[in-house]
Amino acid sequence: MTRPAAVLFDCDGVIVDSEGPTFDLLIADLATRGLTLTRLQLETDFIGGTIETIAAKARAAGAVLPEGWVATIYARMYAMLAEGTRLIPGVVDAFDALDRAGIPYAVGSNGPVEKMQISLGQHGLIPRFTVVLSGQALGRPKPAPDVYLAAAAACGARPADCVVVEDSPSGAQAALAAGMHCLGFAEHGPDTPPARGLTALGVPLFHSMADLPALLDL
Repeated sequence: MTRPAAVLFDCDGVIVDSEGPTFDLLIADLATRGLTLTRLQLETDFIGGTIETIAAKARAAGAVLPEGWVATIYARMYAMLAEGTRLIPGVVDAFDALDRAGIPYAVGSNGPVEKMQISLGQHGLIPRFTVVLSGQALGRPKPAPDVYLAAAAACGARPADCVVVEDSPSGAQAALAAGMHCLGFAEHGPDTPPARGLTALGVPLFHSMADLPALLDL
């Protein structure tokens, strides 16, 4: 791969390991509201969306969600993440390699800005990024390409010269719709539902952030 002009990262599951704890929270909560889901079902049907889209899908599947459920779940999620959110191993080394190469990098997530301020902020990472953007805040969450197009513009890079690092099919769809190269991060191997979805889109997979600098020709 030719060295990119900018690298754009998804947040959850790519920079911070927030998806696993969030799935556990959702599974436990939805079970009390008439919807029993496995981790596999969540990964298959819900990963890469927003809490709002999860609420809509859960209601369609039979969950009885009270008014204000979305706000309540966000509040519980923020409190949980504030207690400590694991960084994906090797991701800081990848940022260091990008710094040495003089390549800007940014975050484009479907999560709210407040969530990223908690999960990224506790590690002091936010100042390292050119910009931290939320597709939800833009009103056009992934798979719409808007968040990645805005991130590329902030980095002063043409979309075709950018590489996106994603872990979900909806995020990869956003990157491809933006005309960008996409690498699929599959920490847990190629046989998970998200990894299979990425492969179906023609997105090459890698399984360790330690490999990212070489993949970017750094």
